[in-house]
Amino acid sequence: MTSPVDAAQKRGDPAEETGKTGSLTDDLFAKFEARIRSGEWRAGSRLPSQKEIALSENVSRTVVREAVARLSAHGLTVSRQGAGVFVAETAEYRAFQITRDELHELSDVIKLLEMRLAVETEMAGLAAARRTTADIGAIREALEHMIAVGNDPMASAEADSAFHLAIARATQNEYYVRFVEFLGLRLVPSRTLYLGDKPEEVHQSYAAKVLAEHDAIVDAIVRMDSARAREAARQHMHESLTRHSTLSASLRMRGPLPAGRVSD
Repeated sequence: MTSPVDAAQKRGDPAEETGKTGSLTDDLFAKFEARIRSGEWRAGSRLPSQKEIALSENVSRTVVREAVARLSAHGLTVSRQGAGVFVAETAEYRAFQITRDELHELSDVIKLLEMRLAVETEMAGLAAARRTTADIGAIREALEHMIAVGNDPMASAEADSAFHLAIARATQNEYYVRFVEFLGLRLVPSRTLYLGDKPEEVHQSYAAKVLAEHDAIVDAIVRMDSARAREAARQHMHESLTRHSTLSASLRMRGPLPAGRVSD
């Protein structure tokens, strides 16, 4: 006669079984996502039935059902009643992302700054060509706010983002605005990492240098001098790259940096 304990052992621990199912679902979802992203399963093509998948992948239909549901939640598939599940027509278009997990290393922050250099250089040129009087007011207001909060690294970084966002709006191109808004949310090292406990004079000198770089950009935009605006923006971003590259060299052997916010 089988005891209740023996029966329970035979059935297995429910929590353990749930964990196994979750792991199998994760694996199956990743496999299916890769097939869709690679084009092996083309847009508009019909997925095999849940029964066929369960047999071919040697998993339960519960695992298949959860994996397929996740594909739908990610916009990779669509269900058609009576016809089955199909790869979405838009599945190949993946939203651009830069996650916090990708910015653990300063080298990754430097890559992001390299991308910003290319984008913000042209952005400043377009802003100079297209800015309105209202845009100039917004850019100057953002710059004044940066000066006001200059002693607070985090508030200064927020104000820095707002400054570049004001320039993006002056391009009259909403895609620049959306891109800069996205970059403004990236959590990356704060300037305190390379200024650290240095004397207040060093912090003030740094703030003055960044302010001069920003002033040069604003002056060119006000004068509608696109060539000079591009050069000023390029110089500003190049200086930021140099600062972070120097920090990277000095901290190379000290491991990942804590998350913060990048400041120019």
